Amino acid sequence: MSLFNVMSISSQGMEAESVRLNTTASNIANANSVSSSEGETYRARKPVFAAELQKATDHQRDGVGVKVLGVVESKAPLQVEYAPNNPMADADGYIYKPNVNIVEEMADMMSASKAYETNVQVADTTKRLFRRVLQLGQGQ
Repeated sequence: MSLFNVMSISSQGMEAESVRLNTTASNIANANSVSSSEGETYRARKPVFAAELQKATDHQRDGVGVKVLGVVESKAPLQVEYAPNNPMADADGYIYKPNVNIVEEMADMMSASKAYETNVQVADTTKRLFRRVLQLGQGQ
């Protein structure tokens, strides 16, 4: 596997984790929103990833990257609360809250942040290796 492939895989990982961090941040930001109907209520979103095999050359795999296939809404049930005095309540006195689990989102954010940081470290190490190889080529 060449160093260029390592950089490519690392950058794909950073892009994927960036999408994951952004969707998690969106979920947390909307966790306490309230709606008067089920159709208008924010639903938690999750990114969908897939491994992406790169071209094989000389019977050797160059590496596996990651691709973001999209972002899907959670199918978990919404939180329905009886609050007849709430200005957002429907005709029956119910308000609808998102299906966002803050604890789960915080754990997901920490995981995505750590994975992003790891990809940055891989890219930085690869950059240092590039620099060292160039120095060796110059006879230093």
